[in-house]
Amino acid sequence: MALTINTNVSSIIAQRNLNNATNALNTSIERMTTGYKINHAKDNAADYAISKLWATQLSSLDVAADNASTGNDMLTTTEETYSLLADHLQRVRDLTEQAANGTYGGSSLEAIKAEITARLEEFDRIAANAEFNGVKLMTGAITADIKLQVGLYADANSQIILSKDLFAKTTVKDLLGKEISAMATACSANDTAPAELTNLDTAIKTLSSRATNIGAAQNRISSAISAIDVQSQNLTSSLSTLRDTDVAEESSNYIRAQILQQASATLLSTANQLPSIALNLI
Repeated sequence: MALTINTNVSSIIAQRNLNNATNALNTSIERMTTGYKINHAKDNAADYAISKLWATQLSSLDVAADNASTGNDMLTTTEETYSLLADHLQRVRDLTEQAANGTYGGSSLEAIKAEITARLEEFDRIAANAEFNGVKLMTGAITADIKLQVGLYADANSQIILSKDLFAKTTVKDLLGKEISAMATACSANDTAPAELTNLDTAIKTLSSRATNIGAAQNRISSAISAIDVQSQNLTSSLSTLRDTDVAEESSNYIRAQILQQASATLLSTANQLPSIALNLI
C-alpha cells in the first residue's frame, strides 16, 4: 500500500471498524438494560411484528380473565341473594304448615300471620335492592341475555352467554301469583293453608332451579378462566423466547464489542500517525 498524505486508507478502515464496534456495544447495552433483544423493527422486522401481536393478545387475555371474573362475581351475588330469599320462603312455608295444623287459636295465628307478612315484605325488599355494578338483578331490568367476552375473538367460541332467565323479576307476587295480604290471610283459614304449601314449594323450587343454573354457568366461567390462564402462560413463554434478552449471550457480545472498540480506537490512533511518517521522507 502506498504511503500518502491526502488519503489515509488505514484510518478509514479503523474508523469503520470503530463505528461498527461502537454500534454493537450500544446494541448490547440497550438489550441488557431493556431486557429485550428486539427493541426496534430494524432489529428483526418479522419477529418484531410477531412480538407486538403476541403482546396485544396477552393484554386482551388479561381483559378476558377480568371479564370472566366479573361475570362470576355477578353470578355469585345473584346466587347468594337467591339463597337468602329461599331461606325466607322456607320459613314462610314452615309457618304456613304450622298454621295448617289446626291447633292454634286466634292470637297464635295472628302472630304467625305477622311474621309471614314481615318475611314476605323483606323478601320483596331484598329482591328489589339486589344489584351488581349498578345493575338491578331481580327487578326484570335485565331484558336480554348477557354476553361475557372471555376470548380473543368476536365469535361464539370466545363468549359465554348468561340467560336473562337467571335474572328474572323476583317478587312474592311473581313467584306465588298473589299479593302479600292474600298469603297472610290464608294462615287464618285452616282449610286453605295446605294449598299454600304447594305454591310455596313451587316458588322455592323456582329459586333452587335458578341457583342450580347459576352454578352451571359458574362452572363454565371457571373453566374459561383456567383455559385463559393456560393460553396466557404458553403465550408468555413463547413471547419470552422470541423477545427477551439472553443475558449470558449478550454479555459475551458486549465484552467482544468492548474489546473491538478499544482495539479499533488504539489502531485508529496509530493509523492517524501514518501520514506524518511521509514527512520523514521529505
